Amino acid sequence: MRPNSLSVFSALLAVLLLGGCSGISGITDYFRQRPQPLLPAADLYAIGEKELDRSRYEDARTAFKKIVERHPQSAYAPRARFLIGETYYRSAEWEKAIKEFETFIAFYPKHQIADLVQFRLAMSYYDQLKPVEQDQAITIKAMDAFKVLIREYPESRYAADALAKIDIGRGRLAQKELWVASYYINQGNPAAARQRLENVVKDYPRTLVIPEALYRLGEVYAIDGRNQEAQDTFRRLATEYSYTEWGRRAAQRLKTTATR
Repeated sequence: MRPNSLSVFSALLAVLLLGGCSGISGITDYFRQRPQPLLPAADLYAIGEKELDRSRYEDARTAFKKIVERHPQSAYAPRARFLIGETYYRSAEWEKAIKEFETFIAFYPKHQIADLVQFRLAMSYYDQLKPVEQDQAITIKAMDAFKVLIREYPESRYAADALAKIDIGRGRLAQKELWVASYYINQGNPAAARQRLENVVKDYPRTLVIPEALYRLGEVYAIDGRNQEAQDTFRRLATEYSYTEWGRRAAQRLKTTATR
């Protein structure tokens, strides 16, 4: 045995004698340490999909991130980026989901699933809608995102759903205005209430709150001594919305006024 070989052998023997089993394990690990092979994008994608189906979102995300980071030019990279956002969306991590979806749209605005990604982006806001009594800024963001979908991808299969959700958002904004108007009425501030109610009638004409808004507006006009405007408002309500409870109330109000 040559001197150099003898030195290496002596050193390894010393490790074995001093470290026991742990020494043997350490030497084994030393010789086994080799770079791990990089899996193809297709294999990583299959792993990610499998973990996503199992609702193991963190493991799925890890696989998809490897595609984006190590195979950025592959055909799987755009879908992998979307599915990173999808893992966040499904676990209700809204801000992270929004960030990933926005990044996808910025990189791949013409991709074949871009409309789906825009829809998911909008839904990431929509799924956070607050009660009417709270601030409705998130409702506006959701509506804006759905409007982008309709404008940029008018032929999308998600366009009809986006239109329906915009209508729901408009209804919520109208409800918010009506709620604020009712608050002002209760606080003895009919002028502020009138402004809100007039805005509801003007800006949200096809929402379900219009009959109540008209009735409240007629009441406010009456309080302000604007009797003709009050009568006109009640008459409109009784005519156009006679099938509603508010329309029937308005008709009764008109009869009461006429008999005085």
